[in-house]
Amino acid sequence: MRAILGLGNPGGQYAGHRHNVGFMALDRIAERASIGPFRRRFQGEAAEGRLGQERVLLLKPTTFMNESGRAARAAMDFYKLQPSDIVVVYDELDLAPGKLRMKQGGGAAGHNGIRSMIKHCGQDFWRVRVGIGHPGMPQKVHSYVLRDFAKVDKPWLEPMLDAIGDNGDMLAELDYANFMNRVAMAVQAAGQG
Repeated sequence: MRAILGLGNPGGQYAGHRHNVGFMALDRIAERASIGPFRRRFQGEAAEGRLGQERVLLLKPTTFMNESGRAARAAMDFYKLQPSDIVVVYDELDLAPGKLRMKQGGGAAGHNGIRSMIKHCGQDFWRVRVGIGHPGMPQKVHSYVLRDFAKVDKPWLEPMLDAIGDNGDMLAELDYANFMNRVAMAVQAAGQG
């Protein structure tokens, strides 16, 4: 089994925030693969289904970003998963808007949700880093990530989310090179790559 987590903050007031791109991606995967409905489990909203040959748990922690790892740990303990069975989708300030990178392991790079994941689950989980760009000055980061995506982001954001949803099977099967390539081609085809 593979657990795919999207990081974000619960509640309608946060739904369109840059910090919630992980939730957006999971919603698109669930929609495209007809997985659902989401139900309250593991300190989050969870849905089970199949992506390709993999049985998957899609999980959106409702603990708020800074405690995301608690929800992941609850799911890991229940299903007896290893960190390498976990894939986390989240916003990345250090990648340009419209860029996506996937890798296993590493540090938190200042991301509080990833810091919580490392604390509760170890660092060897898979990361899908969705580039949202940086506001330019460190003191603007907090308000930047806790603000809705701008209209200028929609031309790359929608094709990226669609590509993530359409290629959820590659994500679940950890076919990371082809997954990243498919997403990049979709964003590029939309004229935003």
